[in-house]
Amino acid sequence: MSDVICGGWSKTKKADEQTQKICENVKNQVEKETQKNYAEFHAVEYRRQVVAGINYLIKVHVGGTNYLHLMVFHELPCNGGQEVVTGVQEHHHKDDPLVPF
Repeated sequence: MSDVICGGWSKTKKADEQTQKICENVKNQVEKETQKNYAEFHAVEYRRQVVAGINYLIKVHVGGTNYLHLMVFHELPCNGGQEVVTGVQEHHHKDDPLVPF
C-alpha cells in the first residue's frame, strides 16, 4: 500500500535517480533565485505531495555542511510537464527535517 495520500505529504525517502534528475533540471532556477553557483548539487532525500501534478520537497547537498531545501512543482504532462521551483530555503544542515514551507 502506498504511503501517499492525495493532497498529503509522503514520508521522507532517500533520494533516487528521478529526484536527482529533477534537481539537475531546476539547478539554474535555484542559482538564479539564490544568486549563487553550486559546484555540488546532490539530492539527499525528498518528500512528495500528489495534487494536480506533484509537489516535491527536496534536501540538496551543495557542499561542505551546506544544504538547501527546495520546493518544486512538477506539472502534469497535459500542462507541459515542466518542473518549477516554488521555494528555496538556504542555511539548512544534514539532519534538518524536511518540513513543507
